[in-house]
Amino acid sequence: MTPATDQDNAVLDRIIGKRRSCRRFTQEIPPDLAIEQVIHAGLHAPFAAAAIGTNDDYFRRFVVVRKGSRAMAELAPLVFNEVRAMAGGLEKKAATDPALRVQAAGFLDRLSMITSMGMVPGIGTAPFYIVAAEKRGFPPVELQSLAHVMENMWLKATALGLGFQIVSVTAQMADNPVFCRILGLEPGKWAFMGCAVGFPADMLSPSIRPSVKEVTAWLE
Repeated sequence: MTPATDQDNAVLDRIIGKRRSCRRFTQEIPPDLAIEQVIHAGLHAPFAAAAIGTNDDYFRRFVVVRKGSRAMAELAPLVFNEVRAMAGGLEKKAATDPALRVQAAGFLDRLSMITSMGMVPGIGTAPFYIVAAEKRGFPPVELQSLAHVMENMWLKATALGLGFQIVSVTAQMADNPVFCRILGLEPGKWAFMGCAVGFPADMLSPSIRPSVKEVTAWLE
């Protein structure tokens, strides 16, 4: 392995510091090559080889959905209906469980905001909605692998000057047969995570975190 240079470290630190969630996108369409580069970064994320086992069928897939496409028109209401169902189910549970209502208050507010909007942010609001799929295995660590995929893609998008937004409800769609059919993936075989990618409409400030010394304990 070639040793990293000071310049490599400085560039990586700068990209990590600039990585932020983007929730508003311009109408400008990023070139397909840029999207392919973002996916290439996700493809190289770590994976749970022992959980997947040996299989000739590759364990990771990506599906790109363009804004305004027929596929987007079919997928968007499916995901919105899932959010609405989640909100209704959680409201019922919280109504009889005061502790859950307190714990889930922020999430309930978020679901309520989405249902009032009539759309899921990131699906149709950005030029591209990308679904990453990881084959399910044992033990079930697919979502951990997908978290690595998203982080790699997010950092690459940041390096390319693109905005990136996690669309976490995508994970709930993995067993939806209609959603899976549109993606061309077998229901129940894959775990999903999604993201929206496009040019950011706002200038995002660098992330602000405490110093390493404040949050780190060194054990002897």
